[in-house]
Amino acid sequence: MAGFELSAGVNADNVFLVKHSELEGRWDIDYYRPKINALEKIIRQKTTKKLKDLIVKLASGATPSVQEETKFYSTKENGIPFLRVQNLNVSGELSLDDVKYINEETHNNYLKRSQVAEHDLLVKITGVGRMAIASVAPRGFNGNTNQHMVVIKTVSEARSCYLANYLNLDIIEALATRRSTGATRPALDYPALKSIPIIEDIDFSLLKIAETKKQQKEQQAQALLDSIDGYLLNELGITLPKQDNRLEKRMFTVPFSEVVGIRTDPDYSLKYALLFSQKGYYNFTKLKDLLIGTPQYGANEEGKERITDDDVRYIRITDIDELGILKNNNWKTAQTIDKQYLLNQDDILFARSGSVGRCYIHKETEQPAIFAGYLIRFKVNKERLNPDFLFYYCNSMFYKLWVSAIERPAVQSNINAEEFKALPIALPPIEKQTEIATHITQIRAQAKQLQAEAAKLLAAAKAEIERMILGEVKQT
Repeated sequence: MAGFELSAGVNADNVFLVKHSELEGRWDIDYYRPKINALEKIIRQKTTKKLKDLIVKLASGATPSVQEETKFYSTKENGIPFLRVQNLNVSGELSLDDVKYINEETHNNYLKRSQVAEHDLLVKITGVGRMAIASVAPRGFNGNTNQHMVVIKTVSEARSCYLANYLNLDIIEALATRRSTGATRPALDYPALKSIPIIEDIDFSLLKIAETKKQQKEQQAQALLDSIDGYLLNELGITLPKQDNRLEKRMFTVPFSEVVGIRTDPDYSLKYALLFSQKGYYNFTKLKDLLIGTPQYGANEEGKERITDDDVRYIRITDIDELGILKNNNWKTAQTIDKQYLLNQDDILFARSGSVGRCYIHKETEQPAIFAGYLIRFKVNKERLNPDFLFYYCNSMFYKLWVSAIERPAVQSNINAEEFKALPIALPPIEKQTEIATHITQIRAQAKQLQAEAAKLLAAAKAEIERMILGEVKQT
């Protein structure tokens, strides 16, 4: 009897046959698609080793309740770094720019099993987007992690770095994704993660060369970004005085008549005096006098996992980086789309808690979005205030010093809408504001181009290594 064959016009990756003997305990279609199946066979020709053979110890953590913030969490100065998926990078290095902190009691008890030490390998196991992103904890690191990644102890720093480079290859990520289960929130369970085939003795020297060149590009980009603050403050005639930290300069008295009805904490008084020790070229105007309408607090709901790129984004504080740019990894979708929270062109968002003071400006080129409850929306009077000028002003050292003065001390510092409305803005004529904003936009664009070139260098090196791996296997 002749075997069954599909017609030539059928897409073989969408309609295909699998022999019963080839089933591996999985029944989901994506697992057996011909392209991914062929890739798995090619890699298995090269090795019999699996990730489980290179693991000394594996553990995962949990996420302490944010409703019990004072019980579990702490400040940067007093806490232990608590890693999340957004801290992992395909470069293999941890990103520590946006880290939450837990207290030592939580670290040493509730999350004792998921403690992270130097040279540990961290691998993403749940969430949409790229699976099995891997990074290595730097030397001297002491931290913890949640349930969305695992911490793997290996025999050495070199072994952890090798595995990070390997798992971050696109072809290996495809094998990790193949092993994941779940639709709305894919996940790799421990057996699936451990089953990833590992080819040993790959020469990753191309990556090291590319990483060096990448760092050079990134340093050039950072130098451009660092120049912005000096340019902006120079154009405004503002020179921030250096704070004298000698003990006698940190001790001062304030007449009682000057503190009645306002803040009494010493940090506020000291920094406010520094801010207004000189005037600059332009008079200060409070933000409240440059607004249209009333500031609006965001939607109090939990975002859901992204399904398609057309979904309405749910912007949280953690989605905004230190430059006020939206992160594009691991973002959430709005569960309900309440039109009152939809962002419009040039809406300004301020973070009122957590990464307090962080600022974002929405543009029509961005994903349609609503904003979360710990963010406040402001609409400015464009006849008096250029929104881009305000955004850049709110990334300056002057603004950051103001935030550090005005924020109320707590486990999680905060600033409310009325306090933001009191923000003093050195206000040039609108034409000068536009000139400053245009120049800074150009600097940021140059820096972004350099960062893109840096990323391409690393991607090209990875692609070359993948070609060598697959080419070597096919020749055997």
